[in-house]
Amino acid sequence: YQRRVREAVVSTQSTGPFRIPQIPNLLSQVTVAMQSTIFVLALLAVAAAKYDPKNCEVCVTFLGKFRTQLDALDASVQSNPDKIETELRKACKTKQPKDERFCWYIGATETSATGMTQVVTKPMSFHKPVEKICGDLHKKDAQICDLKYEKQIDLKTVNIKKLKVKDLRKILEQNGQDCKGCSEKSEFVKKVEAIAREQGRTEL
Repeated sequence: YQRRVREAVVSTQSTGPFRIPQIPNLLSQVTVAMQSTIFVLALLAVAAAKYDPKNCEVCVTFLGKFRTQLDALDASVQSNPDKIETELRKACKTKQPKDERFCWYIGATETSATGMTQVVTKPMSFHKPVEKICGDLHKKDAQICDLKYEKQIDLKTVNIKKLKVKDLRKILEQNGQDCKGCSEKSEFVKKVEAIAREQGRTEL
């Protein structure tokens, strides 16, 4: 009698209206769905992390300026990674916050926790384009390309005397300068006007 009951239950489970799903098949479907989701997320992550020199502003700009400085030096310096690193560390003694942060990332400051200067100095020695060097740095640490300069105030058109002191300070900072000992707004204005003249402004 018990055997017949078990057979009836099994028959109902396999053919009746309330068929119980097969656990192994269900787990297989869930596994496939999870794998597909992970694959899609991985593709999205790769796409998001893709390097674009246009989005690596500070790295490209700073190394571009540094490349210009190197080109003005003797060829024996330009082709020697060790001498290039010496010049890089000099250039990294900057008061521009974003440039200073970039230098910190690559290990070119005294307080840097890591060292990636060789990723810059070696390719610089054979004139590798700075955009490609920044691409190499991005592979090491994508945060390097998260650095962005603050919006610059156009000194060729702005009325400098009407700017607030905090804006005048920001201009000085962006240009690697300060105004130590300045207590009056007129002193800040004078310093910023000097920068504006250096940038080609004739009328103030």
